[in-house]
This record gives sequence, C-alpha cells and structure tokens, in this order.
Amino acid sequence: MELSTRFNPADVEDKWYSHWESKGYFHSEPDDREAYSIVIPPPNVTGVLHMGHMLNNTIQDILIRKARIEGKNTCWVPGTDHASIATEAKVVRMLREKGIKKSDLTREKFLEYAWEWKEKYGGIILQQLRKLGASCDWERTSFTMDEVRSDGVLKVFVDLYNSGKLYRGLRMVNWDPEAKTVLSNEEVLHNDENAKLYYVKYMIEGSDEFLTVATKRPETIMGDTAVAVNPKDERYKHLEGKRAIVPLINRSVPIIQDDYVDVEFGTGALKVTPAHDPNDYDIGQRHNLEVIATINEDGRLNEKAQIHVGEDRFEARKTVTNDLEEAGLLVKVEEYVTSIVRSERTNSVVEPMLSLQWYVDMKKIVDPALENVLNNTVQFFPEKFKNTYRHWMENIRDWCISRQLWWGHRIPAWYYGEEVFVALTAEDALTQAQEKLNKPELTIDDLKQDEDVLDTWFSSWLWPITVFDGFNDPETLKYYYPTNVLVTGWDIIFLWVARMIMAGYEWENEKPFHHVYFTGMVRDKQRRKMSKSLGNSPDALELLEKFGADGVRFGMLSCSPAGGDLLFDEKLCDQGKNFCNKLWSALNLIKGWTVDDSLPIPAANQKAIEWFHSVKASTIDAVEKNFKEYRLSEALISLYSFAWNDYCSWFLEMMKPDYQKPIDPVSYQATVDFLSDICTLLHPFMPFVTEEIWHLLKERSEGEDCIVSQPPGTETSDEHLLAQFKLIKDITSNVRDIRNKNGLKKKELLDLMAVKSDETEALVSDKGLVDVLKKIAFVNSLDLSDTAPDGGIAFISGKSAFNVMVEVKVDAEAECAKLKADLEHQLKFVAGVEKKLANERFVNNAPEQVVQLEHKKLADGKARIEQIEARMAQICG
Repeated sequence: MELSTRFNPADVEDKWYSHWESKGYFHSEPDDREAYSIVIPPPNVTGVLHMGHMLNNTIQDILIRKARIEGKNTCWVPGTDHASIATEAKVVRMLREKGIKKSDLTREKFLEYAWEWKEKYGGIILQQLRKLGASCDWERTSFTMDEVRSDGVLKVFVDLYNSGKLYRGLRMVNWDPEAKTVLSNEEVLHNDENAKLYYVKYMIEGSDEFLTVATKRPETIMGDTAVAVNPKDERYKHLEGKRAIVPLINRSVPIIQDDYVDVEFGTGALKVTPAHDPNDYDIGQRHNLEVIATINEDGRLNEKAQIHVGEDRFEARKTVTNDLEEAGLLVKVEEYVTSIVRSERTNSVVEPMLSLQWYVDMKKIVDPALENVLNNTVQFFPEKFKNTYRHWMENIRDWCISRQLWWGHRIPAWYYGEEVFVALTAEDALTQAQEKLNKPELTIDDLKQDEDVLDTWFSSWLWPITVFDGFNDPETLKYYYPTNVLVTGWDIIFLWVARMIMAGYEWENEKPFHHVYFTGMVRDKQRRKMSKSLGNSPDALELLEKFGADGVRFGMLSCSPAGGDLLFDEKLCDQGKNFCNKLWSALNLIKGWTVDDSLPIPAANQKAIEWFHSVKASTIDAVEKNFKEYRLSEALISLYSFAWNDYCSWFLEMMKPDYQKPIDPVSYQATVDFLSDICTLLHPFMPFVTEEIWHLLKERSEGEDCIVSQPPGTETSDEHLLAQFKLIKDITSNVRDIRNKNGLKKKELLDLMAVKSDETEALVSDKGLVDVLKKIAFVNSLDLSDTAPDGGIAFISGKSAFNVMVEVKVDAEAECAKLKADLEHQLKFVAGVEKKLANERFVNNAPEQVVQLEHKKLADGKARIEQIEARMAQICG
C-alpha cells in the first residue's frame, strides 16, 4: 500500500474513534484490576467547546489514556451541569422570541419548555469533545438533574437539615436583579471601577446646622434610618443624641455612634441604609434600626421610596441627584474608583438585599476538609494553592443555597403556616405535618412546597459520589472512589473543589480524589485572558479542523506549565501538525526499505540499537517523573525531543541502508519496534496519528491496538554509552558545519584526526562506535595523534580536539574570535559550577547524584578550557 506523503487527520480521526468505541475501550465495569477514575468537571449544558475546555479535557484524556496503557481499569465519567441561571436565561430568551413571557406560564409548563430546550441543544459540548479525542465512558454520561443525581441531591438536603447543618434565615444576600435570584459570595465578581462620590447635606433637626455625608448610592437615601459617626471623631461630639433629617423625604433619623465608621473616608459621617448594604445592616442590628427596603427584586424603586417609584435604580440615581441639586442639598460630586460587585453570570451590578433563604452551616462540616488538604491526604498540584485554600476555609461563611428560579432541584421543604417540613417527598412531609400538628385530616393540598430551587453547585459538590450512584450502589462507589485526580481551574477552588472535599468527608468519610491538578488560564501570547470581546479567542472546532486533534492537543500541552497560564499561539498547533508529519515521514522511510533475511547485523547498527535502548530508558524515566508531578508539558517535550531528534534525526540516519540497498532483519525489526514504542509513549498525547502509524508499521492481530498496547519494558540506561554517542553526535555536527562553511560535498568522505585523550582512545577502540561515526558523518578514517596536527580544520567536541584533514585556507582572525568567545563562555560556566559547589547548603542538601553531576560538569568544563587554550596558542599566537 502506497502511503501519502503527509499525514491527513481527516482520513483517520473518525475511523479510529469509532473503532475504539466499538471495541468498548472507553467503558469500565468493576473487576479485579486496579481502578483509575476521573470525573469530568461538568460543563454547563448550555456550553460549547472553548479553549479552556480543550485544555482541561486534553489533560484528563492524557491521564486516562496513559493509565489504560498501563493496564488499569480506567473510568472517565462525562456529564453536564444543569446550570440553573444560564439555562433559565436561555429558555426565557427562547420563549421571548416566540412571544411568550415566563410570567404567563405555570411552573410546570415552563419546565416542559426547559426540558425540551435541554434535549434539543444541551450536551452539544459532549459531542464536540469526541472531536478532541476524549476517551470518556459515554455509557456513564451523567446530568446533574437526571433521576440518580437528583435523588442524591434531595437526600443530602434532608440529611443536612435533620442533622442541624442546614437552616433557613433572614439575612443580607447578593441579589441579581437581572436573573432575579440570590447569589452566593463565590458567584460574584469584585472589580475596581470608576464611580462617583456624592456629598449630601443632612440638616440637623431643629437647627440650621447640617451634616455632610458622602455616599456612592444617592438612590438609596429614601431607605436611610440613621446617620452614623465614629465615637472617637471629635468633629461630631456635639451631635451626640441629636437627629438628622433625611433629604427629599424629610424623615427624622437618629445620629448614632459606631466604631465601624471610617473617620478618613468622605466626611467621616455615614448614611445608614440597613436594607441595602450588608455593613449598614450589621450597624442596624447593633442599634435596633428600622429596615426600609426601597428597591424591588427587579432593581426598581418601590412605594416605600415615596419618590420616583418604578424607576430603575440607576435612572433613580440621576433623578435623585438632580432633586438634591435643585433643593440645594448637593455639596459636590467627586470621581471615585471603588470595588463594584457584579454577578458572575449576568454581569449585572449586585443589589444587597435582605431575604429569607436556605443556608448550609459550613463551620459544622469544614474541619476534615481543611485538615486533610493541609496534611496532604488530598494533594494539590501546584502545592501553592494550599495557602489560598486554607485562607478561605479558615474564614468560611455559611453557604446560601436557595435560588429564585424554576430550572433546578426544587427545595424539598413544605410549609403549613409558619411550620416547615423537610422531606424527600410530599407524602413524607404530609406525614410529618399530621403527626407534629396532630391534624390527621391534613392533605397534601394543605401544604405548600418551597418555590425556590437549589444552587447549581449544591448538585455539583456531590458529583464524585453521585456519578457512581454512591447513595444507592455502595459497591460500585467503593471500587472507583476516591477518584484518582481532579483536573480543574484554580478559579473554582472555592465554588467546587473545597465543597466536594467537604461533601466527601461528610457522607463517605473519605476524600473524593487523591490529587487535584490546577490548570492555568488560557491566555493569548500578549498574556490577555481570552474573550469574545477582545476577539482573541479562536474557534475551537475550526482549530481542530485546521490542525487536526493531535496538532491542537500538542499545541496546547507544549505551552502549558503545571499550574501556570497557557500562552496560546496557533503556531504551536502548526508545530504539532508538523510533528505528526515528521512521524509520518519516518513511517514512509521505513516502509520503503527492503529486508534481506540473509544479511547479518552490522557492528554500527548493533551499537546504535544499544544506544537507543539507553536513550529510551532515560526518556521514559524523565517522563514518568514528570507525570508524577503532573508536569505534562515537560513530559511531552521530552517525548517530542526523543521522537524527533533521537529517533528521526539520529537513529534513522544510523540505521538506514545505502541507496537502493537492503537492510538486515535485526536492524529492521529494532527500527519498527522502537517506532512502536514511540507510538505507545506518545499515544496519550497524540492518539490518532499514533494509532494509524501503529497499524501501518506491521501486521497486528485482532485487538492489538495502540490504545491498549503494552508500555515499553523497564530498562537501565547506560550512561557511559550515552556519553559516547553524545560525543559522536557532536563530532558529526561539527563535521557537517565545516562542510557547509567550506562548500564541501555532503557525502564526500573526509579523514579525521583526534588528539589522544581517554575520551578519544575509548572511541577509537570500539569498532561499532567508529563505524557509526563513519556512516553518519561520512568520515573515511579516524586516527589518533599525540598533538594537534598541522593543517586541516580544527574543532573541539566534548573534552577533545579534532582536525578535519582538508586543504582549505583557514581565516585565523575569525577562528581566533570564535575560540575567544568559546573560552569566555566556558570560563563563565566553570565559575558558575564552582560557585554552586562552594555553597555548603547546596552540597549538604542536594541529592548525592546531583552533586556528583556538578563535579563532572566542572571537570569537563576545565578539560574543554585546556583544549581551547591549546588551540588558541596554536592559531592565535
């Protein structure tokens, strides 16, 4: 079969993905193998694939594919999140386009439309993940509002309530007037923005004196119930016990003293609006102030405002300011930069509002989750995020879990008057009510279920348990739980990671995962966060089409340091595409060889095979160490160098037969086996090209697929042999450079002289090594001399001096300048190593092999300096 000259992803991606699925490689059932499980951070059911998803899921797929190759029973559970706020907003928008208002529908009818929308549009992202090569167990696909997950959510709510860890309370909340729902503290964003500070006169009751108050929100003046000053502020001592008049509405309010007031801010006098500011509310509680809520849930002023009723709060800010100015009560307006709180979902400015909501008492469940991260029972990668986690957990606040929406898990609480009955079903709630109230005549119609739904994160925090139906199927949960690793962004460490750990210890008395790997943000090469508004976020599907899944996966992982931001550049995907073509060219080269079974293996080939075994062992060792630390980018770069440089650029050159000549069977088989090993090692990163090459390399038996191939066996690296080949490659590079600079033909055989040293004598004494050098450097002979010979072109490789014996005129001045630069570089290098070895802390604390390596570097550096100085004495005088 004739192969194309270039790898074409479109020809193979669907073919191999379908093959893997049909073979059941992605599906897992408990058995006697070691389990390796990952749960996908469920994307919003409304979502489409973007760069963040691609990075996160590529990392998960790499880990799963590697574990699968290692023979583990891999289970990567996919799924989606019902995303209450985002989904309801999309459904409301869809209905509006049809001329239907949500307010005109019953809850049941609205939910019919919502489920219809979800079935039609939801889960698109899971289909898109297949294009990336994600090897998820699609048979286990979960949805946070499906029956199993919903049952788990309701059980947990009831359990928390019955154990006294859940309560309903009237508290100040973050209200989103656009989504018309409460938000938790972790669902809001704090951004410094330009604003205005309004200085307003508050007349002192019964006098012509006034107090100037600085406020950011003149539209809430109508809800003021006090003016506060600091008791230590001498400027206002004379106002103690007096009252002020609220501007525009002429309400008399007390002037109170409270330590909260900052004497340095504004005028040192604070208008107190308990209904619309959390700090004011706290002051109000301390001083028993009236709470007057003047803003409705839609962000408009209500009747309690008395003026501008029905106006939007921001429009009211303008009109109230005009009123103050006309009344002579506006002293001045200053530009001001302050922190504005916005909804993470709608970007609407959050309205602090007093509301009766459901809360989880987090202090009652936080301790095991904090302790087991700090003691590394749950390990964070990078570890620096432990401090962020600790700070939040030690200052944790109760979690508001009720949301004023219809799409979501409806709160399992029923009311009869002021009485609350929490139960899994209406029937259970009715039984509770009948017994507690001693009213057997009560019916379900007498009870009213809570209208609110639960925070989306209240289902997500149970994800590692509920995806395995952990509350009903403890045996399956026991096999897969704790999961091996959670791969997620650091930005949801509080919203999701911390809560999952708390849930794990609360209901399973066990961590939900062994490791947490925090990815960085995907940014452009200018370090800007990718966003539609900046136009710097590429279309994920277009990237996959342009570069292929393997090219895109390579592009993202090659620039993704552990825990650091990914500085994405399309050129990296192009590099990944080129890498695929490099591997494809290697396949083409090998398939073009003719094997002669009668040929013995040449000494050069035997030595090259021994060398490559050592390179492979060394590479695998480095890759495994990087995987243990989740340094996947470093692992990929190691494999890239191994495949491109060591195999394609060097090993194939050492092995390939002369033009139109056959190759011996041992060399051919080794070359094929090494490329097979490369396919296995690279498969987790680049699954499609490796599977295709794997099957084209040689005949494979049924089920002998790269995705489940055996990992290369454990070997020991021969460091001496590696050093010898390093010398051979350096000599070859120098010879090639001399050819290029002097117009010598690429394959013209050259004579090479080496000054005697331990290094060169060991090289010349090994026929296999010499034959390798002769083959790849096109050297006719390699002879030793006691001193540097006259004539020819000299160079230094390793610690030794060599001469290419050709008659060319050497530019002594240029050569001296080069040698001088080399000498300066080596002197700096040696000084740096000497400084490191003079550091007792380094010598005493570094591993012995690291210190030994530094001593070797020092000896090699000094030997190289001797050779350079000798050469300079010969040429430069």
